[in-house]
Amino acid sequence: MYTGDGKGKTTAAFGLALRAAGQGNKVLIYQFLKPASLDLGERGAFASTGLSVRIEALDADWDMASSFGDEEAVSRTREAIHEVVARLAEAAQRRSYDVLVLDEIVFCLAHGLADMEDIRTLIDRRDAAVEIVLTGRDAPIELVELADLVTEMKMVKHPFDRGMPARRGIDY
Repeated sequence: MYTGDGKGKTTAAFGLALRAAGQGNKVLIYQFLKPASLDLGERGAFASTGLSVRIEALDADWDMASSFGDEEAVSRTREAIHEVVARLAEAAQRRSYDVLVLDEIVFCLAHGLADMEDIRTLIDRRDAAVEIVLTGRDAPIELVELADLVTEMKMVKHPFDRGMPARRGIDY
């Protein structure tokens, strides 16, 4: 698991996915709260490699700035995440992929959009050969205890603090 308030959680997970695919492993990266419509550099990079990496995104109308205040959006997103995690649990149990990356699922869990029991089921019932990588801020202690490896990215300084906007190719 890659967690913490610092930059690099998704980058680290994608690096692991690249390494795994480079060794012939089948990889699925599932991005929660990062819709397919977002122009993310990592998606384009993987698409051009020809490696066995599939990237999917949650099909939910979610806006980080406003959706938490919208009970209907929260409910729809919770249900969508529940359904996706159940599907991913089945894939992990059948070993449809060697590596599953659940990008931002930790944030979803910490903020009530995902259910700990769903994540526990996914981890507990997976084929022993399946590696599961979780990313996101605010990892609950229960998830930290469940994980085999936890790396915390700690923000020391960030250009956002000086008002610098996200940079194409660097931040997304």
